[in-house]
Amino acid sequence: MKKLLFGLLFLLAAYTTHAQNKSVDQITSAYIGVKNALVGSNATLAKTRAKELLAALAIPPTGLTAAQQKLAGSYADKLKADSRGISQATDIEQQRKYFETLSANMYSLLSGLQQNSATLYQQYCPMKKAAWLSESDDIRNPYYGDKMLECGTLKATLKAAK
Repeated sequence: MKKLLFGLLFLLAAYTTHAQNKSVDQITSAYIGVKNALVGSNATLAKTRAKELLAALAIPPTGLTAAQQKLAGSYADKLKADSRGISQATDIEQQRKYFETLSANMYSLLSGLQQNSATLYQQYCPMKKAAWLSESDDIRNPYYGDKMLECGTLKATLKAAK
């Protein structure tokens, strides 16, 4: 009976972690979509991806601890404001300006939650003095696009949650 109970508790814990990761992964995936659109200097696609990020942010992550909920709540409005700014910006340079603070807040949120299911890389552009998150350790600069595509350095690694 104890083995069955421990087995059920293990499955419940694994399911809760999966649910947490799914919510965080949707937000992260939408953010990466914005980043990739800016890497490609595609303002129209960046608007679309920013709207997807807004939609993902509208659904609060579930299964978080009280401390994680507080952290997520402290960044929700900031992330929404920057996403909205990108979705409403009239040119790509405005979008990139909003992306600077969006990226800083995403890093703070994700490093605090520690719920990302994939490893993420914080990269830094010394020319812009701004960082971003990437799904790859290959540098693809969203602040300058093809003008300076590989300008940047790896600043930090957010390992995947176990």
